[in-house]
Amino acid sequence: MLSLVVSVQSYAPGASVTAPLTASRSAAVRMMSDFAEEIGIPCEGDCEAIYTKLPESVKPGVVTGQALVDLLDYAKETGFAIPAVNCISSSSINACLEAARKNDAPIMVQFSSGGSQFYAGKGLDNTNYRAAIAGAVSGAYHVRAMAEQYGVPVVLHTDHCAKKLLPWMDGMLSASERYFETHGEPLFSSHMIDLSEEPMDENIAICKEYLERMTKMGMLLEMELGITGGEEDGVNNEDVNPEDLYTKPEEVYEVYKEFTKVEGSRFTIAAAFGNVHGVYAPGNVKLDPEILGRSQVYIAEQEGLPQGTKPVSFVFHGGSGSDIKDIKQAIEYGVIKMNIDTDTQWAYWSGIKDFEAKYREYLQTQIGNPDGADKPNKKYYDPREPMRSAEASTSDRLGQCFADLNCVNVCGLNPVQEPANVLGPRRGGLPC
Repeated sequence: MLSLVVSVQSYAPGASVTAPLTASRSAAVRMMSDFAEEIGIPCEGDCEAIYTKLPESVKPGVVTGQALVDLLDYAKETGFAIPAVNCISSSSINACLEAARKNDAPIMVQFSSGGSQFYAGKGLDNTNYRAAIAGAVSGAYHVRAMAEQYGVPVVLHTDHCAKKLLPWMDGMLSASERYFETHGEPLFSSHMIDLSEEPMDENIAICKEYLERMTKMGMLLEMELGITGGEEDGVNNEDVNPEDLYTKPEEVYEVYKEFTKVEGSRFTIAAAFGNVHGVYAPGNVKLDPEILGRSQVYIAEQEGLPQGTKPVSFVFHGGSGSDIKDIKQAIEYGVIKMNIDTDTQWAYWSGIKDFEAKYREYLQTQIGNPDGADKPNKKYYDPREPMRSAEASTSDRLGQCFADLNCVNVCGLNPVQEPANVLGPRRGGLPC
């Protein structure tokens, strides 16, 4: 196995990035092909795609280290954000990859602890988060195997990790450390630690410890500052103090100061500006993206940086159902990632719901339908059919997300071609 060792300079979000990769572009492509060949996966076509718009270090597949830094800096400089989708199965991952290729854009695939456990199988014991660790690692390998096939850059990330879930984080980092020893890069691109419910000094101190561990592998840490309201994946903040939904610029700077003390650190901040998980009726969620803008100005002034500098890369949590004006404004203030979960959950379910409604009379028995009492229904109740409908619905919904985030046609690939050798309705491929 060919290991690609990348030389990087010290990095803080917003700093200029000039250090070149020690390996050439062609060497990176050869490394991908060697990896694919080693595990028995053909790597053709888009696997060796060269992006005409993205930084040269960014290649198809999972993006880590300096390439990740370059991608996020490019997003901030050119004014787009990358959608981050919580996935719970290979099917939901594939829908994300399909959407990214159709929109000629990068995407972030992320797992929550609950989603990771589901990926492993709910029949597996989760004592000490063993199932959640195994599920996240399994999902990571699936992404690594398939991202190159779709020809898109993917940031492989994990979502909210509260204090009680830190053993889950430790297990995933151990997996990345083992992967790093062999391949010269971590298994995951980045992780999020969410200690927003803890005292701020404890939040920063624990995150900094993990940042030091992750930096040795070139990983990026996302930390949460302030609380995201609503409910998601078993974490309920519906009754939180409204004041805690809005972060102060001084708090953002405190994080920035401490994290930049770690040489070579890479980090993003999920600062709260009224964010709420879930979808609510208009008027019930009051976002204030100006908090992000004021934070950028404050930190630039404290650090003596030029006017207009955006030293921090921000993350937008609770993106589902947000007003498009708030989304665009947040991007202007340095948001490079927006989490989307509720809307994609609905899109997946909607695909199944619409499939059932369309073929209901063919889904009641194994034999017998409007075409005849002896006609079989296997091609309708085949699980691949409603799942494919769900994938298509999710991919279409993500197209709107990419557009909202200005993240369309940012890679510079050729237009996506219709897949060849796809079985038709008679063999399991109903038009949906």
